[in-house]
Amino acid sequence: MKLNKNIETILGCDKEYDESNIVVFGVPFDSTASYRPGARFGSRTMRAESYNMETYSPYLELDLEEDTTVFDAGELELSIGNTQKALDSIYKFSKNILADNKLPFMLGGEHLVTLGAFQAAAEKYPDVHIIHFDAHADLRDEFLETALSHATVLRRCYDIVGDNRIFQFGIRSGEKAEIMWGREHVCTRMFDFNGLHNILDKLRDKPIYFTVDLDVLDPSVFPGTGTPEAGGVSFNELRIAMQAVSNMNIVGADMVELSPPCDLSGISTTTALKLMREFLLSLSQEMLH
Repeated sequence: MKLNKNIETILGCDKEYDESNIVVFGVPFDSTASYRPGARFGSRTMRAESYNMETYSPYLELDLEEDTTVFDAGELELSIGNTQKALDSIYKFSKNILADNKLPFMLGGEHLVTLGAFQAAAEKYPDVHIIHFDAHADLRDEFLETALSHATVLRRCYDIVGDNRIFQFGIRSGEKAEIMWGREHVCTRMFDFNGLHNILDKLRDKPIYFTVDLDVLDPSVFPGTGTPEAGGVSFNELRIAMQAVSNMNIVGADMVELSPPCDLSGISTTTALKLMREFLLSLSQEMLH
């Protein structure tokens, strides 16, 4: 009897590395979670549950298996007890993908993991801008006396790129001081995606790092996240906004803060998978043109 090695790939992302232009990888890290932990299981649960979802999109009339070249690199092995070491691992992995002229698409994990991947993107593309979908501004200079936190991640990204390079949408939570600071240094659209297309027009020729914290969704449709905030956007609003951003010059992207233990029904995991499918299909079509 001949047995084959067990290989579990996520939702049709089964191409070989050399032939792929997008590399998906998971980062099981949530060591700075300040409320409900569990995001470290997000990417692994998405991979395990993806067998239940079709690779074909009726929205786009495209199929992940037939119309994309996406490689699933699996889960990174990260130091759970050493935040900086975990970020360094994400940075090095992302840097290697970028060096091969491929696009890293990271699945979290908590939002701090964005910092490692963004550092690598900013090194290769010094003029990079950030488009950020989130319920939270994440602009605090420190949180619980630490500078590296899911609540400070966009402030640390700001430290790399400076003024007028970060564009936030869907924000509906933050302390007064960080919101006031943000008004001076970043572009923030509170509550929704109004104005997104105007910003995209202005950034048409710029390299973009795109980060999506899934708690931008209303918790009535996405309860599986560590810090839920009422008043969020709908699934279709987020899907359409992500599709619009996919038409830009994306050089790196991530989708973070799915916490499967916070939603044992699995609905949040399925929602994250569907958003990933639609975004990867849109992004792949843009890269082919």
